[in-house]
Amino acid sequence: MSGAELLGPQEVSRIREEIASAVLGATDGLAESLDSDPEEYLRLLAAARVGAEESSRLLREAVQGARSAGHSWDTVGGLLGVSRQAAQQRFSSKAPSATPEPGVPGGPEHRVISPVTAFDEMAELEAAARDGWHLVGYGPFHLVVEASDLVWKHRRVFGAQRRRLKAEGWTQVGPGSFPWRYYKRPVAPEPT
Repeated sequence: MSGAELLGPQEVSRIREEIASAVLGATDGLAESLDSDPEEYLRLLAAARVGAEESSRLLREAVQGARSAGHSWDTVGGLLGVSRQAAQQRFSSKAPSATPEPGVPGGPEHRVISPVTAFDEMAELEAAARDGWHLVGYGPFHLVVEASDLVWKHRRVFGAQRRRLKAEGWTQVGPGSFPWRYYKRPVAPEPT
């Protein structure tokens, strides 16, 4: 199966036009100034680089989503016009999985929250934490939570604040993930 089978020529054309329009329209007057100011080609280059980086990110997330949905590397590679091996080498996660092993029989219950993105995962964790779930693992587009009798608080932080957070009672979840790390701690019960 190829991408041409899933998208018609008009859809392909529309996507290309929208991307070009977004790059040219991102900075005021860029398209109009290209004829009169050679320096504007540097702004075009910078805008095109940002567009390419975003397209690359979207492609990586789409591949991870397709794999999470159960599609094979053969199918993914076919859509990308490369071999299964090439797709797997380029898009398989380089970082070790932060998803824990399945729970021990008779141990705490585990649940996977999916799909989530960087935009909604903290709200999902907050909702789960109010119901007594805490983060024990994560991966592309999913969070793994474990049942608990406690109410939990979660944080996602950029950079290395490990010592300060540890001193404040936070526990790091998993090995960390660029550009952020996840932390959790139980919330103290309200005084009665």
